[in-house]
Amino acid sequence: MIHDIKKPEISSNFVIDDIHKIREWNYARLKDATTEERIADIKRRSDTAKARMDKIRNLKQVSV
Repeated sequence: MIHDIKKPEISSNFVIDDIHKIREWNYARLKDATTEERIADIKRRSDTAKARMDKIRNLKQVSV
């Protein structure tokens, strides 16, 4: 089961403590997840990231 835990607050400077916060948050979210749940979570999050990248690419193509 993937736990619904609030995302950690990241500083505007993005220091090493922020990396630790993200890793701890990700561990706590996924510690009880099955392999199938982990794969589905990775796919969902990567699809979101890909959509954002495609949007940026399209904006750059329009402005060139």
